[in-house]
Amino acid sequence: MDQKKFKVISLFSGAMGFDLGLKSTGRFTVIACVEKEHAFCETIRANIRGGRLSPDLMVFEQDITALDPIAVLDALGMRPGELDLLVGGPPCQSFSTAGRRGTVQDPRGTLLWQYLRFVEAMKPRFFAMENVRGLLSAALRHRPIADRPNRAGPELSPDEEPGSVVRAFADDLMAIPGAAYHMDCFEVNAVNYGAPQLRERALFIGNRFGLQVDFPNPTHGPTHENGLQPSLFVSSDKPIHPWATLGDALEGLEDANPVVMDFSSRKKAYLAMVPPGSNWRSLPIAVQKESMGKAWYAKGGRSGWWRRLTLSLPCPTLVTMPNHSGTALCHPTETRALSVREYARVQEFPDDWHVCGTPSQRYAQIGNAVPVRLGRIAGEVIASSIERVEELGNTSISAPPGYRVIYIQSHVRTRQWFRDGETLIWRDGDESANPTYSAPKTRRKSRAL
Repeated sequence: MDQKKFKVISLFSGAMGFDLGLKSTGRFTVIACVEKEHAFCETIRANIRGGRLSPDLMVFEQDITALDPIAVLDALGMRPGELDLLVGGPPCQSFSTAGRRGTVQDPRGTLLWQYLRFVEAMKPRFFAMENVRGLLSAALRHRPIADRPNRAGPELSPDEEPGSVVRAFADDLMAIPGAAYHMDCFEVNAVNYGAPQLRERALFIGNRFGLQVDFPNPTHGPTHENGLQPSLFVSSDKPIHPWATLGDALEGLEDANPVVMDFSSRKKAYLAMVPPGSNWRSLPIAVQKESMGKAWYAKGGRSGWWRRLTLSLPCPTLVTMPNHSGTALCHPTETRALSVREYARVQEFPDDWHVCGTPSQRYAQIGNAVPVRLGRIAGEVIASSIERVEELGNTSISAPPGYRVIYIQSHVRTRQWFRDGETLIWRDGDESANPTYSAPKTRRKSRAL
């Protein structure tokens, strides 16, 4: 029997990774998307014309800050409260721990609060919001590390406390009139669910019915020879699939005219000296200092410097520009950056998915996308939750409990780069000594937001 399909409006749609994941469940129909970048909208339109998206999909090419959510509903012939699911990943680079954190100042002027504005106006039955995991520890006002209390600075104000951004967002969500939303936030890693990429993310799922939603335990991980992972999660003998690797993602890919935002000749000269599965530590000391400058004296692992990937491990998190020295994503066997099509394979876009724009715009669309796999897992969770609500008569299940943050082994390290004074190289196709870390001590825990 055909199952009922739930209606979705997508915000900050980009290349539509989240939407493709939802679509792959067979339970959702994306009826409208909002995206301000013209090249990104052209990607959506090209895939509508190619039959890969619904011909009835409405594309709102507009800055969300100037768009009236009620006007979007009117164009779709809908009223507030009728939408099944609102999804989106507001661009929040300032919250990422990978770069220099900024300050929010007036949070209601940020794209995070623009998303909340659409929730308040549309009152969807469910919403799903994806973002960098660093959002959970971000402060409304950033205090430089050198000026913090442990460095003899004054005490932090409430707005400077870690997590104050999400707490303010939660307070405003609770205050929406006429819609008592419950929200659960999950700290997850796409690699643990079969994606060939290490990608830590925060996934917020909210609903109007007081329903407490749960996200599944990982299905993939480092396995022993017998295919079991005895120390992972609840069951001591539960089978778990091996992590998918970059080699799995690229297998069988044919790309006669690859689009590549490549390294400069200078960078290629250094990368040519790095074997697959290694990084700057494989270079002679003099070359390390020459090529890295002041970064050579910095603290931390700096694992991305002059990094050549390996086919035998999951890909590191994709960035929007793969040709930077400190976040290099060099092909395992060729001295070049990963191509746009290889990026798409890592994010698990279909091979016939058309991406428009300049090379930098294509990398940005794919690199910033929600992994299709993660969208699918979230979709399965949300579809079953909507069904549960409908079985109970579409009424409030109970007074919403407190908002939760559930950590599900999101921090994953697949290998070591350096040990006992030696550089560790992962040799594709060969055995490497102790390449993976032991099972994590913290696998799943919940805390109140």
